[in-house]
Amino acid sequence: MQDELSDREKEILVSVAKGMLNKEIADRHNISINTVITHRKNITRKTGIKTVAGLTVYAILNNLLEISDIPQ
Repeated sequence: MQDELSDREKEILVSVAKGMLNKEIADRHNISINTVITHRKNITRKTGIKTVAGLTVYAILNNLLEISDIPQ
């Protein structure tokens, strides 16, 4: 990975990994849905990971969240 994720992108990534929808992420972080979509595009571009499952594994492996934080 050549580009480091910004702190905000990491926050969005954790929300995605927890299974939140774009609208829920927007409401939680007080940003627009379009901003969420832009962050998600940037996260995918920087990590090369396109799936939610892949992003979840990435978040766990990079100590951004614990497996226990993921809803069952």
